[in-house]
Order: sequence, then C-alpha cells, then structure tokens
Amino acid sequence: MARWKSSRTSGQEGIIVWEVTSLMNRSDNSNGNNAMIEARSRARWQHNLTLAATTSALVLAVVLSACRQIPGPTPEQAAAPAAVNLVAGDVIKLAFPGAPELNQSQKIRTDGRVNLPLIGEVDAAGKTVRSLQDELRQRYKSELKTSTVMVTLESAVTQVVISGAVARPGKLTFERPTTVFQAIMEAGGANEFGSLRNVHLVRLINGQQQTEVLDLRPVTSGRPTNPYYVRDGDVIYVPRSIF
Repeated sequence: MARWKSSRTSGQEGIIVWEVTSLMNRSDNSNGNNAMIEARSRARWQHNLTLAATTSALVLAVVLSACRQIPGPTPEQAAAPAAVNLVAGDVIKLAFPGAPELNQSQKIRTDGRVNLPLIGEVDAAGKTVRSLQDELRQRYKSELKTSTVMVTLESAVTQVVISGAVARPGKLTFERPTTVFQAIMEAGGANEFGSLRNVHLVRLINGQQQTEVLDLRPVTSGRPTNPYYVRDGDVIYVPRSIF
C-alpha cells in the first residue's frame, strides 16, 4: 500500500510539473505576442507622428508663403496708361491751325483707318500719335497753305483679359482709365472661391511678360489706397482661396 501511494504521488507530481511547464510555455508565448503587438503599435505611432509633422510643416510653409510681404507697384507701373500705339476704337482729335474749319474728332474704325478731309483714307492703328501727326503734315502739304496738323488722343481703348476665380472671365474693353479693382468688378467680382489677396497682373514690359502680385483687400474694407491702372494687353488672374 505504501509503494502504491508513493507511485500515485509521483504520478501526480509529474502531472503538476507538466501543467506548470505548459503554463510557463503559454506565458512565454503570450509575452512574445504582446512584445510583437507593442513593437507594431510603436512603429505605427512613430509613422503617424512623422506624417503629422510633415503635414504640419507643409501647412506652415503655405501659410508663411501666403503671409509674406508683397512689394507694392512702382509709380510708373501703377500710373494711368499713356498711349503707345493707336488701336481700333481710339478717338483722335485733329486741329488745323491754318484751316480751323477742318478741325474734328474721329474714331479709328475696326479696319484701323480714319477718313480725313481732302486726303481720304489714312491708316492710323499701329502708329503713335507723333508718327501719325508727321505723316499727315506731309500729306497735307499739297492741300493746304499751312500744313501744320495737331493730333491728340481724345480717348483710348484698353483691352484686358480677366481669368481665374471671377464670375465672368473673359476679355473686356475699356474706353477710360480703369483700375485693376474696377476691371475685376466689371467681370462680376471674385466668385465664392476667389480671393483678392494675391491678384496676379501680367503685363508686357520691354518685350517681356512680368507679373505683379496685388493685395486688393484694403479696397473692399474701405481703407484709402492708391489706384493701380490697367493697360492695354494686361492679363488679370484672380486665384482661388487656399482656405
């Protein structure tokens, strides 16, 4: 009986040892799985942190770029335009000191010509006021005793292209000096997505296209501002708001 009890006890101890070992193995596996999960979580957290930092840096760069100081226009660029070459639609005034009965004003037709007394059709578009005046003086020498002719520009036509986030983009024609803000308003103003903060004005200067960035928000807020006039051939682009 004593030997049987000892044997049984030994068997129970073996079972207990096996169960303890099994539990330890399970614990080790569980610890390993937990370590892997923790490592993956840490890697995912680091990735998200890096992504968030990159996004924040990009947003900050955009904001700083938008908030940078924009140089204002030079007085020459902002001034009302002085006519360079006559175009169709311009109105010229002709004065004849030796024959005042011939004094008149004429609008250059779409074909670029005007019809003048005694000499008939004359090409005017594409010429400066001075060159047209010199040409008329020569042509009137055989028609008048005093061939002096004074030519002045009475009103000029300015064509401007307006694009971007405006209500009615397209080409507009103005017969009087017009500011950039007035031109945008003629195009219906900025639409719901447009911003007057960084309006781009593209102008041909000395054979090169140059871009001026204008902040027109002070005009809408009622603050006094210096006008910036458009010139023939200007392109005005109203950008979309970044927010």
